[in-house]
Amino acid sequence: MKLPFVTEVIKKLATQIGATVLIEPEYGFVGHITFKNGKRSFFRNGRFEINNHASVEIVKDKGYASFFLKELGYKVPEEQTFFSDKLCSKLIKKRNIDDGYAFAKNLGFPAIVKPNDLSKGIMVAKVYNKEEYYETAQQIFLKTSVLLMQKFYPGNDYRVVVLDGEIVSAYQRTPLSVIGDGKSSILEILAQKQTTFLQENRDITIDLDDFRIAAKLQRQGLTLNSVIPENTRIKLLDNANLSTGGEAIDVTKEMHPDFQKLAISVTKDMGLRLGGVDIITNDITQPMQDYVILEINGAPGLEHYASIGEQQMKVVEELYLKILKAIEMGN
Repeated sequence: MKLPFVTEVIKKLATQIGATVLIEPEYGFVGHITFKNGKRSFFRNGRFEINNHASVEIVKDKGYASFFLKELGYKVPEEQTFFSDKLCSKLIKKRNIDDGYAFAKNLGFPAIVKPNDLSKGIMVAKVYNKEEYYETAQQIFLKTSVLLMQKFYPGNDYRVVVLDGEIVSAYQRTPLSVIGDGKSSILEILAQKQTTFLQENRDITIDLDDFRIAAKLQRQGLTLNSVIPENTRIKLLDNANLSTGGEAIDVTKEMHPDFQKLAISVTKDMGLRLGGVDIITNDITQPMQDYVILEINGAPGLEHYASIGEQQMKVVEELYLKILKAIEMGN
């Protein structure tokens, strides 16, 4: 059985430091490390015993994280949470799906709708009107009880990974897209792209039935059967998560010190040693002007970043090695 990315890396690094790793055999995501000094620790995929548990739980909830970030003086999206009918029946403040639409209308379309407690870009959508809002909100409430409405902020999407006050990596994220060749349909190009993901060991399955892809194509007057002119790029999603097929451009070395300080400060203030800070801004390589912190992740996935090239893979291995050593020494 091919092991998941993080498990494979941890097994490799453990031999370098004289540790042994016991892997749960059925799925391979969970492991138990015994270090040379006798200390023991669990890990689950990209989650290690390095962050404060309460801090991780808070940043998993986008609404909570945004509240504290704002109170700590950081710029966050104008937003509000809304609840499923079932949850509304138990709450004093009953903000339902219709209240969500009223809020979105007040913000002005387009607006961002996302689940409050899910990750990896699941169900995140940019909606342009009432019909799209209700379709997306109803889909979200099939999976979770709380949705988050956010104002849309133009700019580029960046993920900055921090460990113990140091920048590990920074990269720009772009949404799932296809580039036309003048002959193939979007569907055929996506099939080629899926094959490439497999060859790069990126754990991504493009969901051709994703309602967001259909809506994005419809707004552009296209379908999955449309043939795109040569060298024309068509975006298929609005969210730029790498886990939904987005691409990454490494900007670690070009990142401006202003944004380095921002990411380090945010991670520290949220009580995390390891964190992934998601920032919207025009250009992270220039002095800091306008920015918005979209989210902060207490267990940032690095599999897709590592797939960029050998240098990025080396960065990821060095990060996990630092984590293992820190756990071993009890730091």
